[in-house]
Amino acid sequence: QVHLEESGGGLVQAGGSLRLSCVVSGRAFSWYAMGWFRQAPGKEREFVATISRTGFSTIYSDSVKGRFTASRDNARNTVFLQMNSLKPEDTAVYYCNAGPSTEAILAMTGLYGDWGQGTQVTVSS
Repeated sequence: QVHLEESGGGLVQAGGSLRLSCVVSGRAFSWYAMGWFRQAPGKEREFVATISRTGFSTIYSDSVKGRFTASRDNARNTVFLQMNSLKPEDTAVYYCNAGPSTEAILAMTGLYGDWGQGTQVTVSS
C-alpha cells in the first residue's frame, strides 16, 4: 500500500503563491504516475494535475492551466505543486495520489494510495 503525506498548504491572499509537497512511501515511487486533486466544501473531489513517471509529461485541469505547475523529485520520493496567481475558488483541501499512468490519474481510477489528510489551501479575496 502506498502511503502519502501532503504538506505546504496555508492561508494566502488572492494573487499569491503556495508550493505543496507530497512525500510517498516505498521504493517504487519512480514507477508511479502522480496526481494532485482537491475537494472544496460541499463539492466532490476533482482532478487538478498529473505528472508522468519521468516528469516529462504533465496534464492540468482547465481551471488551473497556466497557473499551477507539477514537478517531482524521484530521488526524494516527492511530488510538488507550485500554485501561482491563486484565486478564492482554489480554496480546497489538496490531496496527492499515485497511479499506473497519467491517464488513470486523470480519470481518477486505479489509484494506489488511500486518501490521506490532505493539506488545506485557503485563498482570501
